[in-house]
Amino acid sequence: MTTTRVPLWRDVRVLRWVLQLAIVAVVAAAIAWLYGNYTENASRLNIPTNFDFLDNPAAFEITGNSMSQNAPVRDALYQGFLNTLRVSIVGIIAATLLGTIIGIARLSQNWIVNRLAAVYVEAVRNIPLALFLIFGLLVVVLGVFPPIADAWDLAGLAIVSNRGIAVPWYADGSGTILVLAIVVGMIAWWGVAKWRNSVSDRTGEASRSGLWGGGVFVVIVGAVWIGLGFGVTIPEIDGRQTVGGIRVDPSFFALFFALVIYTASHIAEIVRGSIQAVPKGQGEAAHAIALTGFQRMWHVILPQAFRIAIPPIGNQYLNLIKNSSLGAAIGYYDLTLVAQTSVGNGSPAVPVFTLTMAIYITISLVTSAIVNLANRRFTLVER
Repeated sequence: MTTTRVPLWRDVRVLRWVLQLAIVAVVAAAIAWLYGNYTENASRLNIPTNFDFLDNPAAFEITGNSMSQNAPVRDALYQGFLNTLRVSIVGIIAATLLGTIIGIARLSQNWIVNRLAAVYVEAVRNIPLALFLIFGLLVVVLGVFPPIADAWDLAGLAIVSNRGIAVPWYADGSGTILVLAIVVGMIAWWGVAKWRNSVSDRTGEASRSGLWGGGVFVVIVGAVWIGLGFGVTIPEIDGRQTVGGIRVDPSFFALFFALVIYTASHIAEIVRGSIQAVPKGQGEAAHAIALTGFQRMWHVILPQAFRIAIPPIGNQYLNLIKNSSLGAAIGYYDLTLVAQTSVGNGSPAVPVFTLTMAIYITISLVTSAIVNLANRRFTLVER
């Protein structure tokens, strides 16, 4: 029996490859055409296309930063990168905590708590983020916070005014060493907690992993703090400004406020849906062994819910990082505003924004890698 070979122009596998190669060729041709136009126009207008501008003086100052105007553009971009990381990291932590609390409140048996959480989620999710940004600056910071002459003094530890929020900060030591000590302490916390859980599995006694791990963290950080002579500086009002501590710039607070309030509303719905996806039998079994409501949620429901919630919450983290670029609209010198200001001072636009986009892509890819690592770590392995 002989089989007739299918002609190449009718072979599905060949046609698929040809179609994909054709699409790649069209995209490559479009990119080459655009790049050719760009280089031709840049050459005609005598616009540089390299990255030599990074060595030029920035010629502008960054609010809340001691960087000199004579510092090179690369230093300004680095400070903008750090400012983007600062608001993104603290925003992710705060939005996760607030979103988790609101998500749990959405399932509360208390009618008032349930309705308040629902109103928050439905209202915030349907308002543009840019409006929250303007609201945070014009209403909260400039409208609610008092002028520096009438600043709120919170128990002598913090000073709140429309010029920012001054809080205690470390002194007489290296910030890098302190951060390393905190990182080591967190790793030790995780290791001790894992050890205590294994002990609990073998013996049946209470693990108290949080207590043991937290104690080790405090010991490590405390030992570094005392051993290296770190101190604390408290903010005080000195005329029309504050001295001591560290001051949170109004634009930083407004951006942080907007990002947390907005992102938490989306995380809340993810948490609520993930909790509802946990089989009801899990909660009933926890109730049958006399666990309290908090114990059921903390030890049984949330660990399973977050296995489901990690991927969509990771997407919200990426959105928060990218949305932080809106801070440029209110004068927060993140990476975007530094790039815009650099272009306004004569740096070539295409190389500046190409570099800026590459940095944002790198931040997002690193964040995605961390989220994917956590997702693989907590995913249940089925037999």
